[in-house]
Amino acid sequence: MDWIIGMQKAIDYIENHLTEKIDYDIVAAQSFSSSYHFQRVFSILCGFSIGEYIRNRRLSLAGSELATTDAKVIDMALKYGYESPDSFAKAFKQFHGVLPSQVKNNGNMLKSFAPLVLKISLEGGSAMKYRIEEKPEMILTGFKARFTGVPYGEEREKQEGQLFISTRAKQWLLRGAKGSTSDTTTDMCIITNIDDEGYDFYYVAELDKYERDNMYNTEVTGFHYMHEFDFENIVIPKQTYAIFTTEEQAYPVNDYMDIRKRIVSEWLPANSYEIKNAPEISVYHWFPKYAKEKRYIEIWLPIEKAR
Repeated sequence: MDWIIGMQKAIDYIENHLTEKIDYDIVAAQSFSSSYHFQRVFSILCGFSIGEYIRNRRLSLAGSELATTDAKVIDMALKYGYESPDSFAKAFKQFHGVLPSQVKNNGNMLKSFAPLVLKISLEGGSAMKYRIEEKPEMILTGFKARFTGVPYGEEREKQEGQLFISTRAKQWLLRGAKGSTSDTTTDMCIITNIDDEGYDFYYVAELDKYERDNMYNTEVTGFHYMHEFDFENIVIPKQTYAIFTTEEQAYPVNDYMDIRKRIVSEWLPANSYEIKNAPEISVYHWFPKYAKEKRYIEIWLPIEKAR
């Protein structure tokens, strides 16, 4: 229950400082965790980033004040941290659907975004498959896309699906380079460089040194593949991972999303670990349609002991 109390203290701190510049390190300190760990846990549990939460709360309060008081638009812009009335008006319209100058017009609807309140509920009581492994340094080769939003949820699923559909040639090239000849595929993806606006999503393969070098060599391949297809090498440092697996099923993505929430709400607090500021890896074990019930996903979560 300590982590729930800590999370609520952090949320209360945000609420008490919405008209000030908010330091994420100070917010995280309320929950006795690192800034990176707190931000990751928050986004997984809530489905939006801390920055998005703060922005929505401020715009919600600004709308209420404009509607019920004689406050001026420029005063609300400054109060809630906007550098100019124009930037405030743009964000306000995107959130509420109307300009702040139109709030007092009859019939205009405003949006309310309530503060978060964590409630204690009975969790656990079900099995989670995991193992702890220390992986050596890995050099992975692949391509990336910049996704918006947080790494877990419907927005991620849509963007990932579109990326997979639109990059078939790149995927097959990487599979061929690593010597995959069967219908069964093992795809690796990396999530890294997470901030309030989004994150980098990589599709990668672990190639041997000969194949990595030949991706650059026009005499061997006939193309500068690394440049032609925007491939790059990503160095993953030596790291300890908690590796979780979904149940085998035809479409394990939904199970994957559920496990991510259970990891942060059940497993991490019970085992005194924090999420480390390092790339997270997902490994998709994808079988053809005749064996689709065997499909599963591994989640490689970088961890360190909680301080």
